[in-house]
Amino acid sequence: MINLILSSDYFYFAFLMILTAIPVGFFAGLFGIGGGLITVPFLFFIFESLGIEKIYLMHLAVGTSFAIIIPTSFVSVFTHKKHDSVDFKIIKSYGIFVIFGVISGTTLTAFLATKSLVLFFSIIVYLFGTYLLFLKDRVDDIKINFAILPRIVFGFLSGFISAPMGIGGAVMNVPILKYFGYSINRAIGSAAAIGFIIALFGALGFLLSGSFLKVNLPLSVGFINIPAFLIFIPITTVMARIGANTVHRIKKKRVTKLFSTFLFVVGSVFLYRYFQI
Repeated sequence: MINLILSSDYFYFAFLMILTAIPVGFFAGLFGIGGGLITVPFLFFIFESLGIEKIYLMHLAVGTSFAIIIPTSFVSVFTHKKHDSVDFKIIKSYGIFVIFGVISGTTLTAFLATKSLVLFFSIIVYLFGTYLLFLKDRVDDIKINFAILPRIVFGFLSGFISAPMGIGGAVMNVPILKYFGYSINRAIGSAAAIGFIIALFGALGFLLSGSFLKVNLPLSVGFINIPAFLIFIPITTVMARIGANTVHRIKKKRVTKLFSTFLFVVGSVFLYRYFQI
């Protein structure tokens, strides 16, 4: 396997990573996601083609995705902040519960099989895509009502569910924040900030869990692939800025529908892959 990694074939897959990083970064900024919904499927196929052990295939894709999301989400948050679309108060009171969820979810994921993780990924994506599709738009000045109990419950769940998916949690947090009164733009900006927290602790969790299980994956530390991380970062950070600026020029209703359509496409790809494993 090492010979394959170091052969000319690897440069071909590096090229595929570069092509993937462009839409990943753009959608990260556009939808307030860290890009994991695109990164995980593509990394999954790329790592599989490289001959990575199937038992750890999804784990490596998810862990690497989290590492990539950290700088990407930071750029996305910074750009959304310029448009006054980030509520840092909700992050302070919501983020701590998200962290507990990520730690719990990461611990559980380390012991799950790849096929189970693929099915879990597709089901969650479909559920939230459906929710957003039928969610009625709210006006910008609606009163925000997000009490402490739902913050605890939804914060923990968003972190817990994001962990095995390798995502920044926007697939859950955008709908959640919209439900409790946030406009779509402010929900996206705030979800991007929450995604930074999820990615940071998620990456750390997969780094440690991979080391604890003593996995020996090519050019990787724990469940984080170093070449993929280095290739994605410069591209996704630039494209995230472009995507974040773009969302503020699109009608809010259209952004919501685009997001739901995007989720259905990703869910379908992974569900198809589930039956092939």
